[in-house]
Amino acid sequence: MRPVGSILTLAVLLTGSASAQSALRRPNIDSFLRAAWPGFAGNAQHTAGAPARSQSFGQILWQTPVDLAPQYDSEGELLIHYGSPVITSQNTVIVPVKTGATGGFRLDAHKASDGSLVWSATTDYILPSADWTPEFGPTLTTVGPAGTRLYYPGAGGTVYYRDDPDAADGASGQIAFYGLTNYEANRAAYNSAVTINTPLTADADGNIYFGFLVAEHAPGGLASGIARISATGQGTWISAASAASDSAITQVVYNCAPALSGDLKTLYVAVSNGYNGAGYLLAVDSASLQRVARVELIDPATGMDALLSSDGSASPTVGPDGNVYFGVLESSGENHYRGWLLHFDSGLKQTKIPGAFGWDDTASIVPSSMVPAYHGNSAYLLMTKYNDYHDAGGSGINKIAVLDPNATGTDPITGATVMKEVLTIAGVTPDGGLPAVKEWCINSAVVDPASGSILAGSEDGTLYRWNLSTNTFSERIVLTPGLGEAYTPTIVGPDGLVYAIHNATLFVIANAH
Repeated sequence: MRPVGSILTLAVLLTGSASAQSALRRPNIDSFLRAAWPGFAGNAQHTAGAPARSQSFGQILWQTPVDLAPQYDSEGELLIHYGSPVITSQNTVIVPVKTGATGGFRLDAHKASDGSLVWSATTDYILPSADWTPEFGPTLTTVGPAGTRLYYPGAGGTVYYRDDPDAADGASGQIAFYGLTNYEANRAAYNSAVTINTPLTADADGNIYFGFLVAEHAPGGLASGIARISATGQGTWISAASAASDSAITQVVYNCAPALSGDLKTLYVAVSNGYNGAGYLLAVDSASLQRVARVELIDPATGMDALLSSDGSASPTVGPDGNVYFGVLESSGENHYRGWLLHFDSGLKQTKIPGAFGWDDTASIVPSSMVPAYHGNSAYLLMTKYNDYHDAGGSGINKIAVLDPNATGTDPITGATVMKEVLTIAGVTPDGGLPAVKEWCINSAVVDPASGSILAGSEDGTLYRWNLSTNTFSERIVLTPGLGEAYTPTIVGPDGLVYAIHNATLFVIANAH
């Protein structure tokens, strides 16, 4: 879904015009993290590479709801960001499930082979106030007596854990980054004032990171910011304002899963001065959370502040060379509400070539060897959504794209210098009338080097395999009749099973019998 409602209203206020509406991994990384899908976009760098060759789209092997009470808007659209399932190396699929109309969550663990339920656990997690329902995002780490631990959000900014998530029973507990003793002494106050507002991110050493929101009446001097819980359960936090050295900053951007550098020493996260405000991309020390660097997020076409929408789910991506990519909305709608994929060096000192699309999108890393037609000098390329929204003044020719982060082209919409297009391909389902087609429904697509393809879903309800050798859709499978919805993730498990969310349901796709 393109940004709606408060985003468009804000753009009109900004412009005064109605026209505005028109990684290289460490050598000692655990094999678990190579073989499974531990969190959002596949790893702590959010590169979204398939851990195994994806199976062909022969059949829907099984399916399960991710929302027991989906709430559709007046136009029948589903403005809910569903959390990414996570998959253990033993092929247990742990699915976040929304259980009520306005909240309530549980985790269901299924055997990947047949979908049978291994265990289910509820949480008292309370959603933050939002226009579009935010993500409830668990993560897997490699700590605990059984070697693997699942973390997931709880009430009051706390985090629950469960060891040995492949087993029907496992040791469990609760941690508060500000001290569990403090939480237990004043549960009601913390529950009403503190909430996690991003997916959890884990590193290969068992530490986890997330953003949290704090109301004015919070106990203990807490302020909205960034939290870390170590593998031994020790909590650390820093306020977003302190990390940015800017008293106007009030929050970590909703749904912005923190990303880690390849050496795990630096954490990247976006902060802003409001729900749909302006702000910074921060680099903080992953151990102390003290700021290493910051960069203002600027619209490359207008030179004004870019918008950091809390209705989106863009998260930083860290490339194998350490470069950092982050999607934003433009300042005034001049780019048909496509936003920009901003691009920085690892130290956030150098602003590099932007991509022409960034709204609600986390870029995936594509090894350049996957594209036979590519003869440039970049070791890797980027895959992004490339919608051009008709009702925001665009052509309606919605595409997906592979871009060269180190070569330039000219954006035909704004005239800005942007990343050069290597390959693009448009959707196939008419939206009203050709050439307009249904938009792509991606907050993180899977890159599968073994098959030379990218797996991505569309709002037409179909999952597509984009073959990069032929620049064609070599496979497709219909999951639902299609609808407008907040963008969703695609996942591949260690056995090559493919997972996609459409219309409040997780579908599991496998080879034909």
